[in-house]
Amino acid sequence: MEEKTRYSAEELEEFREIINKKLEKARRNYDLLTSTMDSVNGNDITDTTPTYKNLGESAMLLSRQETAEQAARQRKFIQNLEAALVRIENGTYGICRETGKLIPKERLRAVPHATLSIEAKEKR
Repeated sequence: MEEKTRYSAEELEEFREIINKKLEKARRNYDLLTSTMDSVNGNDITDTTPTYKNLGESAMLLSRQETAEQAARQRKFIQNLEAALVRIENGTYGICRETGKLIPKERLRAVPHATLSIEAKEKR
């Protein structure tokens, strides 16, 4: 039996649906994170002593940093999902970029933006 080298149009459509659902959720999360960073906190500390004000500002800065890091990770995830959609369009989706073999469906369902098979990942 000949080894399959590409996924069928029906299989690719299944992956496209999975990716689009994840992409929609990721974009909502990204928008929420960026709006959180942009919004002004309603808990003002202007009426407290300078010590508490400094502590409050430090905590707020740390929180914004963490949110910015989460937003950056979310943006990268979105870019990876968008790249997976491009691979679906050009017919290279699901093909390991190191081995050239098909990445198993189970892996792609779990990590739809994967570009490496487990075999290739383990070699790294």
